[in-house]
Amino acid sequence: MQTDAPFRTIKAVVLDWAGTVVDFGSRAPMGAFVEVFHRFGVAISVAEARVPMGLPKRDHIAALMAEPGIAARWREARGSSPDEAAIDAIYEQFVPLNASVVTDPDFSTLIPAAAETIALLRRRGARIGSTTGYTREIMERLLPVAAAQGYQPDNLVCAGDLAAGRPTPLMMYRTFADLGVFPPGAVVKVDDTEPGIAEGVASGTWTVGLAVSGNLVGLSLSEWQALPPAEQERLRADATARLKAAGADHVIDSLADLPGVIERIDAAGLRGERPLAA
Repeated sequence: MQTDAPFRTIKAVVLDWAGTVVDFGSRAPMGAFVEVFHRFGVAISVAEARVPMGLPKRDHIAALMAEPGIAARWREARGSSPDEAAIDAIYEQFVPLNASVVTDPDFSTLIPAAAETIALLRRRGARIGSTTGYTREIMERLLPVAAAQGYQPDNLVCAGDLAAGRPTPLMMYRTFADLGVFPPGAVVKVDDTEPGIAEGVASGTWTVGLAVSGNLVGLSLSEWQALPPAEQERLRADATARLKAAGADHVIDSLADLPGVIERIDAAGLRGERPLAA
């Protein structure tokens, strides 16, 4: 049974954006990655584009360029191996392209139950932090659209704001300072990607992975709902295993399932238990 009683040990919940709070399936960046590589004469698949998701977007592009198959296609199309200048050239075109699609209703609508879950966490005394692999230029487009739906986190740390992003703990450290919360064991990081879980692990927080609503399944809500139960379970199990391998303390389908998990984490903290990362 849900309660509005204040949490006893949890002070903040830090949420990712795409695939966590908005954009079921984390689909907005995928078309942008495929299109920007196409502009340079290199074909990549959505599946390839998804592999580094969660990293800052320039790091994401660098990871794609380091993939042997993509690097070979780049050499064939461009006549030279991908280098830092090539990464910069792609990134320069990627950011405005991603920014141009991020406010599309298909990609900016709050994930079902996200608003209700966040409201409940606030009523129970938790601050709501946010980190993202999106740049601030992209987030400046998305923030007002999310606010119009009732979502305004207490802080925002973007890729490019600091010397390094995920999977380092720096964005989480900034969030601790922004929100005035400590120790790390009083904070829960929620994310749908392995680098996003890794930043929580690196900073010593509790971590909750989202298996269904985000990047690892990568389907829209309607596509997910249309799948046979056996296929849903196969995809859920694969995503769960990957998030657990990244260090997640708990894995759930989406934010709809978060209140019960936070309640269990709060009780665990009261018993003196610590995150796996601690």
